[in-house]
Amino acid sequence: MNYLAHIYFSGTNRKVAVGNFIGDFVKGKSYEKYPSSFQKGILLHRKIDHFTDTHPIFLETVDILRPSFGRYSGIMADMYYDYLLASDFERYSNGQSLGKFSRNFYLSALLYYRWLPKKVKGFIFHFIRTNRLEEYATYDGLQYSLKIMSVHSSSAINPTLGIEVLAANEVQLRSLFDEFMKEAQQKFPH
Repeated sequence: MNYLAHIYFSGTNRKVAVGNFIGDFVKGKSYEKYPSSFQKGILLHRKIDHFTDTHPIFLETVDILRPSFGRYSGIMADMYYDYLLASDFERYSNGQSLGKFSRNFYLSALLYYRWLPKKVKGFIFHFIRTNRLEEYATYDGLQYSLKIMSVHSSSAINPTLGIEVLAANEVQLRSLFDEFMKEAQQKFPH
């Protein structure tokens, strides 16, 4: 899962949500340098990653994507899962709008800016200004996120192909995601 899903499973505690958001950027035991609520979020991030990466439905999703994306299939599955969550957010969040949820998180990130790792500080204002969380709900928004990844993470990620594969497989992927979310919501009640 990518940023939106991690924040979604954080519940209402702002510090937990920020900790979960920065989880990929806090390595090893360095999480111990953070206050307890941030630690809880960082460790929750790791639990969510383990749950997702070992879940049979997620692995099936990765298998579907492998012919198109090879070793990047897991990354693409994470991105697709955020799109699938964002595009049907009100259903998964008992009627809360994605816009309100996103603005609430952006405020949290700004309130606790001093706790963000240096790398996150380098992109958080662009992340907020371009409304990345809400933009996950559209093909154009997802494609923009994939373009950012292709520039800053791996040039092997092809944003155009990413959207083409999503469009061709969206019905099947959404069905798998719905099943996955039923279990994930039980495992990580928020």
